[in-house]
Amino acid sequence: MILSEHLLILLLFMAALFVLNVIAQESVPLTTKYEELTAPDFIQAVPKAGGVCIIPLGILEKHGAHLPLGTDLIDCRETVFRAAKKEDCVVFPQFYFGQIYEAKHQPGTIAYSPDLVWKILQETCEELAHNGLKKIILVNGHGGNNYLLPYFCQAQLASQKDYAVILFRPEDDPEVMKKVEKLRQTTTGGHACELETSMMLSHRPDLVHLERATQLSGADQDRIKNLPHGYAGIWWYARYPNHYAGDGSKANSEIGNLLINSEAEQLAALIKAVKQNTSVLELQQQFFDSARKPLETKQ
Repeated sequence: MILSEHLLILLLFMAALFVLNVIAQESVPLTTKYEELTAPDFIQAVPKAGGVCIIPLGILEKHGAHLPLGTDLIDCRETVFRAAKKEDCVVFPQFYFGQIYEAKHQPGTIAYSPDLVWKILQETCEELAHNGLKKIILVNGHGGNNYLLPYFCQAQLASQKDYAVILFRPEDDPEVMKKVEKLRQTTTGGHACELETSMMLSHRPDLVHLERATQLSGADQDRIKNLPHGYAGIWWYARYPNHYAGDGSKANSEIGNLLINSEAEQLAALIKAVKQNTSVLELQQQFFDSARKPLETKQ
C-alpha cells in the first residue's frame, strides 16, 4: 500500500513536470535570427513568419575615422530587429555582399567581383525559397546598393520563380523629420555624418568614437567639372575622397532613435502586408505563363 502511494505521488509529480515543461516551451518565443534557430524550430518559424524572410544588406567600408566598418549592416539589422518585434519574420544572417568599388582605396573595404555579388544574392534567395521562405524582403543599409537592388528585383522576371523578392523602400516621415531638424546641428552629410553617427550612437555607443569625428574632412571637394547631364563612376571619390561626407561629431542618440524607429514602423507595415498579399506571386505566375508564348498574348 505504501509503495503504491509513493508510486502515485511520483507519477503525479512527473506529470506536473511534463505539463510545466510544455507550458514553458510554449511561452518562450522563437528567435527571429535565422542562424540561432534549430532545425526543428526552423520548421515552426517558417509558417509563424508567414513565409517571410528579411535579408538586411550592408557592406564593409570606411565610415570616417569614428564609426565601424560594418556600420551600414549594424544599423540596418537594428532596424530589422525592431520591426521583427512588431511583426514576426525570419531575419537572415549578416550579408556583407554588395557594391562598394568606390572605396577600394580605403583600408578595410571588402569589394567582391560583380558576378559574385549577383550570384550570392541570387542563390541565397533560391535557397531561402527552397526552405519554404517564398516571400523575401531586401532591406538595404548601404547607399552603394541603390542601383543594384532595384535592378536585381527586376531581373527576377528573367526566368521562372516560385518566390517573390521585394525591396523595402522607406520614406521620410514629415513629422519625424521635423523633430530631427530641430535637434540637428549640421546641414550637410551622407556618409558617417551627424545622422548616420546618431543612429549608431542610439544602439551601439560602444562602437562610436566621437573624439575622432573631426580628424578628417567630410566636405564635398567637387573635383569633377564640365560634365553637364553626365554620370561617371568616379563621382563619389571625386567629391569625398576621405569616404566621409558631413560631420559626425554633432551626433546624438535621440536623432538616431527617431530615424531607426521610423523605418522600423514602415518595415513592420510592409512585413504585415507581404504576409497577407497573394497577388504578387499570382501575377508572377501569370506573367511567366504568358512569357512562354508571347505571340498568344492578347493585344
